[in-house]
Amino acid sequence: MSATAETVGVPLKKASDIDILKPLKNLITSRYQTAEQESYIGAINEFSKLRTSAVCRTLDFHESSLETIYRYFDQIVALESKIPAAEIQVPFKWKDAFDRGSIFGGRISLTVSSLGYEKVCVLFNIAALQSQVAAAQSSDNDEALKLSTRLFQSAGGIFNHLKGIVHASVQQEPTPDLQPDTLSALASLCLAQAQEVVTVKAINDQMKDMVVAKLCSQCEEMFADALKHLQRESLKQLWDRDWISRVAGKQAGYHALSEYYQSRVCNSRKAVGEEIARLRHAMELFKAAQTRSGDLALFSDQQGRAQRALDDAVKDNDFIYHERVPDVKSLSAIGKAPVAKLIPVPERFSTSFNDLFETLVPVSVQQAMVSYDVRKQEIVSAEIGKLRESTQLLNSILASLNLPAAIEDVGGEVVPQSLSDKSNSVVEAGGCDALNKMITELPELLTRNKELLEECERQLAEEAESDSQLRNQFKERWTRTPSDKLTATFQANAQKYRKVIETAMNADSTIREKYDSHKEGMELLSGGPSSLAAALPSAGSNNNGSNPAMQKLKQLMEDVETLKAERDAIECELKSATIDMKEVFLNALAQDGAINEAAISTESLGRVFGPLQKQVKESVDRQESLVGNIQETHQEFSQASSGVGGEREEMLKKLASAYDNFNELLSNLTEGAKFYNDLTQLLVNFQSKINDFCFARRTEKEELMKDLTQGFANQNVGSAPNPPAHHQESAQTTAKAPPQRPPPPAVNPYQGAPQTPPQTAPPAAQAPPAPGAPPVYGAPQSGALPYPINPTSMPTPQGYVYQSYPVYTPMPQGYNPYFQQPQQPGAYPGGYGAPPYPQQPYSSYPYPPQPQVPQQQQWPRQ
Repeated sequence: MSATAETVGVPLKKASDIDILKPLKNLITSRYQTAEQESYIGAINEFSKLRTSAVCRTLDFHESSLETIYRYFDQIVALESKIPAAEIQVPFKWKDAFDRGSIFGGRISLTVSSLGYEKVCVLFNIAALQSQVAAAQSSDNDEALKLSTRLFQSAGGIFNHLKGIVHASVQQEPTPDLQPDTLSALASLCLAQAQEVVTVKAINDQMKDMVVAKLCSQCEEMFADALKHLQRESLKQLWDRDWISRVAGKQAGYHALSEYYQSRVCNSRKAVGEEIARLRHAMELFKAAQTRSGDLALFSDQQGRAQRALDDAVKDNDFIYHERVPDVKSLSAIGKAPVAKLIPVPERFSTSFNDLFETLVPVSVQQAMVSYDVRKQEIVSAEIGKLRESTQLLNSILASLNLPAAIEDVGGEVVPQSLSDKSNSVVEAGGCDALNKMITELPELLTRNKELLEECERQLAEEAESDSQLRNQFKERWTRTPSDKLTATFQANAQKYRKVIETAMNADSTIREKYDSHKEGMELLSGGPSSLAAALPSAGSNNNGSNPAMQKLKQLMEDVETLKAERDAIECELKSATIDMKEVFLNALAQDGAINEAAISTESLGRVFGPLQKQVKESVDRQESLVGNIQETHQEFSQASSGVGGEREEMLKKLASAYDNFNELLSNLTEGAKFYNDLTQLLVNFQSKINDFCFARRTEKEELMKDLTQGFANQNVGSAPNPPAHHQESAQTTAKAPPQRPPPPAVNPYQGAPQTPPQTAPPAAQAPPAPGAPPVYGAPQSGALPYPINPTSMPTPQGYVYQSYPVYTPMPQGYNPYFQQPQQPGAYPGGYGAPPYPQQPYSSYPYPPQPQVPQQQQWPRQ
């Protein structure tokens, strides 16, 4: 006895075509160097084409279509592991798979700006397409039956897997097809159909009757479970109208088949009484299957065989065996053989997958590299800060001792050589004019950053306010995720940027105060050596050339210059020390499956910066002994020296201090300008992310508003009220005695009022209407047509009010789906995503470090 498997497939979700090129290109451009961008741009174009082929076009129910959607899903999984989900703000829109809507397509849809939502919808379509391909297989081919079984099991496994990840990926109320109850029903249906295909193959292969009976019994149990899920009150309206009836019919039909094949086992054992009981029960179940499904041909061949077997068994029992026919309820239960099982979701679907973004490092590696850079920058900033702080302390001590000018000053009008060199250095750097220009530019840079941050905060506030207003208006129907849950990271980063700007403003004030306090000395140095000679007070001759203390001080000053040169070299080594940690972290991830960033970074940083940290410590310690020698020798020099005038010495000290502060301010202002420019780039990228987020949220809002307004338009506003009783009486009277229509008078319809015929006495049977009474319809008035040709030119009869019952459709107030926010002044176009963070300033630099932003009948079971 051969059999066929008439299975059904799950419909696919429909996706909207969207632009994913721009967000991905912006992200790649902002994260990677120019040399790497070209290869990634090509990969992004291929990725966009792959999405179009996989989800935007109608797929044939063939294995080749499965390979297309497999590749797209695998690429999403690979990309999701390499790009943080929060970095991509693309409004993915998908329609519900079961909503048939109007002739123009489904109405129920959901738009979510999340790559995880896209992955869930594509995974649903993989399972749906697998079920469609499985249902399209022929029952006459063994290979086709094997493929059908495997695909149904895989589809059931996917639907079962989706139950646990939908809410975490969507983070709001999903469409009905993605609800857990719906997915459970689909998983049980696919599993039952997989068992059905196995059973059909066993029947066609003429396997032992006992095996087939157990397979049919298991099939009946699975269809009963599927029927229970499909008949949930909340799901009935989703399915095609024949799904429930067909499943109910199959549940009874396979129960009948299990009884039939078990009767064959009884026949082989000569248990005729039990055979007859099972065959009679099978005949009842076959009829129940046909009744439930509404298909009289369902299991008709098997029913005919069972009827013939029953007739033969009854005949043999009547003439030969004379066995008592037991009650079917007293018979032992038929065993079960659960062959079909849910297949877990594989790590990769496609057998020919080629990662378009293979060179992109995983997110865990990116995060480890960012953490490593932070640790490295902390070490570099701390060590360079120690060197600069020690050097500043050394310079202040030397300036207080008037060194080295004291040992170079020979008196008279001559400017000491060291002071002359300092003056030339200040002139080459631009002098006070350069400082004034840079100080003047700082407020402009600050204002630009403040405007960018304020624009970001304004957009977030407007989006949150719009969401709150619509949520208050639509109440529980406004189902999308609240803004405050999505913008927590944005708000936190905005607060960080606000604090950074406030700290930078304090640093600007400190620089201004320092400049004002040393401005006079800086201006003298900016004038060159000639201006210094004129400004320095004169003094008597100094004949200390033979003083041993002077010679010792000169040697100590040379040691000071040597110490400063060594520190400059150490600082350069600290800044240039680099290690490619990408391969290190990738190897660790490949070997252990995880990255112990703290341990790996600590070991690497210790190996590279350990020797340099040792040199910094030795330099600081050596300065302590050097300063002690300088102070002791200077005391001897002061005692043996006749000295220069007190006023001249004070001026020399003032100029030396002004020179040190000039260099410090020049360095601070240069780094300050770089700080503000780097912060501008960060804020531009931050604004770009917020723009993408607000655009995606606006798209979500428009889609949800469209669904809600369509729902309002389709609301049942009730039937029109019954007409008054006197209207009904008038209608009855008119129906009983319709008046005769007189011939129409001559009239020009384009000249306004009609031409009236000559006045004649009205018929005796017709009395003129009372003054102010409404006209009687069906009888013409004097001088008027019964039906005007041009209704718009005819006046409304006095005393009669035309009333209608318009359909009222409530619309949301203040909603304009075509409104676009105008470009605000001060908004800067930028790339997508955050660039590598700029170098943190050193501890001696007053600016703060950059923030790390990261009811149908319930069929009884027979």
